[in-house]
Amino acid sequence: MPNSDNDSSNNDAQDKSVKQDLQEETQQTQQPQQQDEIQKQAPPEAPQPEAEAEEPVVGSEPAAEKTEQPEQPEQPEQPEQPEQPIVADSAAEVADEAADVNATADVNKEEVAVAKPAVQVDAQPEQNIEATVSASELEPAFEEKVIAPKVAFSEFDLQPELAKAIEKMGFTHCTPIQAQSLRYTLRGYDVTGKAQTGTGKTAAFLITLINDMLKNPIQEQRYSGEPRAIVLAPTRELVIQIASDADLLCHGSGLNVITMVGGEDYAKQLKAVDKGPVDIVVATPGRLIDFLQHEHLYLGLVELLVIDEADRMLDMGFIPQVRNIVARTPHKDCRQTLLFSATFTPEILELTSRWAMDPVMIEIEPERVATDMVEQIVYLVTSEDKYKLLYNLVSLQGSEKVIIFSNRRDQVRKLADSLYRNGIECGMLSGEVAQKKRIKTLEDFRTGKTKVLVATDVAGRGLHIDDVTHVINYTLPEEAEDYVHRIGRTGRAGASGTSISFACEEDSFLLPNIEEKLGEKLRCVHPDHRLLADAPEYSRASHFKEDDKAGKSGRSSGKGAPRSRSGSRSRSRRS
Repeated sequence: MPNSDNDSSNNDAQDKSVKQDLQEETQQTQQPQQQDEIQKQAPPEAPQPEAEAEEPVVGSEPAAEKTEQPEQPEQPEQPEQPEQPIVADSAAEVADEAADVNATADVNKEEVAVAKPAVQVDAQPEQNIEATVSASELEPAFEEKVIAPKVAFSEFDLQPELAKAIEKMGFTHCTPIQAQSLRYTLRGYDVTGKAQTGTGKTAAFLITLINDMLKNPIQEQRYSGEPRAIVLAPTRELVIQIASDADLLCHGSGLNVITMVGGEDYAKQLKAVDKGPVDIVVATPGRLIDFLQHEHLYLGLVELLVIDEADRMLDMGFIPQVRNIVARTPHKDCRQTLLFSATFTPEILELTSRWAMDPVMIEIEPERVATDMVEQIVYLVTSEDKYKLLYNLVSLQGSEKVIIFSNRRDQVRKLADSLYRNGIECGMLSGEVAQKKRIKTLEDFRTGKTKVLVATDVAGRGLHIDDVTHVINYTLPEEAEDYVHRIGRTGRAGASGTSISFACEEDSFLLPNIEEKLGEKLRCVHPDHRLLADAPEYSRASHFKEDDKAGKSGRSSGKGAPRSRSGSRSRSRRS
């Protein structure tokens, strides 16, 4: 027995010595990873995967198990045998615990290797896991939940006349830009909002103006030509659209809305001003300057100033005129200023700091730049074949209401004339068309009297025409933002629409900027040969001639002497 005990103790000593040597070697190879078991499993080297795969199972005896395999061929002694069932028992116990924790029990050797990244995440502290998930996944979902609940107009303290008008128009809940801005504007704050066209920003600022004027009526005597609110917009079409919405919202309130745009008879607009006190003036900058220069309008008592599509005004060179207009209004701390733009460029932000007082910045980003309801196609075509393709597309069944965009006025006129002579009822809309005729053209298109409207980018913003089935970009816009506004004329109010763009050798280089703006690749295809068939011979005489332009439409030097402003009132901004 003593000899047996000595032999056993010698064997144990040898085993311990061998284990210590192997453990030292293992520690040297894994020295950079000793302090953190998670990092041990990270980028394993060739000899490490087996040890790491068994580490979670064996628990605290990884080295002991590793010594058994080299010892078996070198010293296949009996004392090693009893350790086998002990290791198996401990492995079974740990496996049971792991099954309780992970809920994924059946994993083979190959799956262990594939699942290692998941093991690394599970091995991290719970706080780190929660932080990682919340940063990449939970926060966007949380933001959507905040925006998702719709805000009813009834939740705001609106004047009864305005609330009834909104209800009569069929609106019950706010759009995001309305919900975010009204909570500030109705309390008198200046607001600078970023929102795409068609998001409801027009109603947002009109509700603010109308509610403020109804809530704070002027008790003293008022004079004609002294508006309480000014709304500036870059195009005549947008001005007319805003004024139309204002008339609907002012129904039953007694407020007077005046429209001032170029291309219409100045004397007629002056007569509307002289009828009585003016509450809201909606105008283009140029025509408003005409009234100011002739002293037929006085802006010293303006309480609310709205500048819509400020980025478009900047692009069109209207900012000097807008500066002139703003300078004639009370100081920014004595008026409320609302500015809306599709983009927040440094120039827009600089104008905001000048014209508004501590404005609240509201930014509404659409989920997608282009709506999913619009199918977008780009046809790769030569300049020579573009009109053939256009005619055949317009003639297809299903092309019921089509807007065709082109960059130049002369090209718009030529396209409209060619389509008309080919038997297609169409209208033309550009800056050279007289205002009275532009209104009739839009009305004919709305009612379906004409099937096609050929236009420059004046129709790209502010036009709300239902059931437009197709938008065709005969020429690609030079600004990617204009592409978004163009295709936004279709696919409105939940309806589907189609956007077709022609890319030829002259403008195809503009596609990458458009795709970058959209955040997606456009589908570019070659048109079917049947779409390139020759157009028929002209069947009608020319209709849109070179001389079909707007003249110097009715600008007048004004009637009578300038009115004296000695009796004018002054009001400070309400807190």
